Amino acid sequence: MDVQRLRILRELADRGSVTAVAQALSFTPSAISQQLKALAEEVGMTLTEPAGRGLRLTEAGQALVAEAEHVLAALTRAEAAVGRLRTVPHGIVRMALFPSGARLLLAGLLRRVAAIDGVELQVKDVDRQPSAVAALAADFDLVLTHRDEHSEPFRSARHRVLPLVREPLDVALPPRHPLARHRRLRLDQLADEPWISVEVGWPVDDVLRSLTTLTGTRPRIVQRINDFSVTEELVAAGVGVALLPRWSTDTRGGRRLVTRELAGVKAARLVEVVMRESVAERPAVRAVVGALRETVLAVTGTDLQTGRFDLGSRDTTAS
Repeated sequence: MDVQRLRILRELADRGSVTAVAQALSFTPSAISQQLKALAEEVGMTLTEPAGRGLRLTEAGQALVAEAEHVLAALTRAEAAVGRLRTVPHGIVRMALFPSGARLLLAGLLRRVAAIDGVELQVKDVDRQPSAVAALAADFDLVLTHRDEHSEPFRSARHRVLPLVREPLDVALPPRHPLARHRRLRLDQLADEPWISVEVGWPVDDVLRSLTTLTGTRPRIVQRINDFSVTEELVAAGVGVALLPRWSTDTRGGRRLVTRELAGVKAARLVEVVMRESVAERPAVRAVVGALRETVLAVTGTDLQTGRFDLGSRDTTAS
């Protein structure tokens, strides 16, 4: 089977349409369709079928694309084996990360990668729902993502998922809020508070909905803002309270905001890095992942991969 055609089938699986594949690979849609047709003739089975105005993979197509990822990963390993003959990893690594993850980790990550000779890290802040992970991994070597710890994990035989850190979500309040005198807060104490959440389907909103299910207390949401820095300003101004990630929030040492742990329930987001199996073996990618894990440990004091806990880590954001 033609390797390029297998790549095209994989792109269709991740991107969802012939037009998107054509744009990503700089081909015309008709050329992509012809390659898919030729691959089906090679295999002797129907690999795609109409779905509305687009295409979707048949059961045979899904089976083949799963195996294609292994083939492409093997080719990448072969290229990496040659690359190991060089003394250091080299090349460009492209990374997508959500804005509050960038706020938490990017500066430290860039410093560490700058010390790796021959490796260049190109980053883009991308605010997408967890359902967009596969599409992002089609465009980037590494995708830093986050999700409610109670939600279903991202699973794919064609992707590698490395858990990085469990970041608790705390209640953020104005410093002079009456509840700020408490060290921990129960949900029933917050029942009458106006909440600032995020758009439906995003991790923090998932956490609030999970808390509703667990406790029967439905929060009164007055604003939905996806930019945590804006939410911080609104909380500081007294517009409402919010669940904000512990290490990513700028409290200004308690002068701007105070954060309090929720009592009786677990509220956190899981931060993970996702990559295609076919890029995971690149020495440069491995080097950046190592730098990312070092950065997480330095900032949060924890490493979910090794179970390490560093008492010497410096938390400069949470009150």
